[in-house]
Amino acid sequence: MPPFSTVGIIAKQGDPEPVRATLRQLREHLSARRVEVLLDAESAHLLEAAVDAAQPIDQIGARCDLVIVVGGDGTLLHAARSMSSFGVPLMGINLGRLGFLVDVSPEDIQSAVDQILAGELISDTRSMLSARVLGAPEGGETHAALNDVAIHKWNTARMIELEIYIDGAFVSAQRSDGLIIATPTGSTAYALSGGGPLVDPALDAILLVPICPHDLSNRPLVVPGDRQIEVRVHAQDVGHVQVNCDGQNEIRLAAQGRVLIARHPDPVRLLHPKGHDHYDILRAKLHWGGHNSMRAKPC
Repeated sequence: MPPFSTVGIIAKQGDPEPVRATLRQLREHLSARRVEVLLDAESAHLLEAAVDAAQPIDQIGARCDLVIVVGGDGTLLHAARSMSSFGVPLMGINLGRLGFLVDVSPEDIQSAVDQILAGELISDTRSMLSARVLGAPEGGETHAALNDVAIHKWNTARMIELEIYIDGAFVSAQRSDGLIIATPTGSTAYALSGGGPLVDPALDAILLVPICPHDLSNRPLVVPGDRQIEVRVHAQDVGHVQVNCDGQNEIRLAAQGRVLIARHPDPVRLLHPKGHDHYDILRAKLHWGGHNSMRAKPC
């Protein structure tokens, strides 16, 4: 009996043909290994499964030992937020573009799946953020983010004014296009394009990266992961500001213009086949050069 006897599949939406072919290969391979497969609504639709074959996301989380995401990083971000409260590990098959999080190529599906099912894997725990709008009419619902929480202007050409507090202490005021609060995982996403540092995902840290600040002295800041960050938006700018989690979930800003960001209580567990190397991913995706002849060979 493999350590993963029930596997869920969550598929990318809006790109049917390459996803459909990969789903067929994946389901057939899992079935041949006598693994029960649960399909989300998109997977069931693309595989033309029976009407009742699609499982709600909460059922996939409750019943599965592993979830395989077929798509890009955006699909995995969505799955991570949905699965984190269940503690279900995720594996990603890359049908997107960059693929920092979904790192298994479609041509390697069979070998990668066999390694994972046999327990020959690398487990990678990633922290998430929670964002809550203080004073919101819905009672301050908490929203999760694996990459980042972005507080940014949306319908004005001028800059917005923000104040930043960490653990209740005033840190800075800035005029900018916004602020990105990111996890180490998110350091390769929006925060990177904003000039933020690359941070090893194993570090317990939170990044604060200003978006196009007026004062060039407003630089990216890295703080310990247990800090609570409050961002206050100037009253005149509240109607021109949006809050987004992972670029997917939009939060309505309350009249007080205050957002509280902290580490989420539920981490995300990613699984990789043996041999996975985060720095190999960085070299490949960011096109870092190197001379193979100059690198020492492993013993």
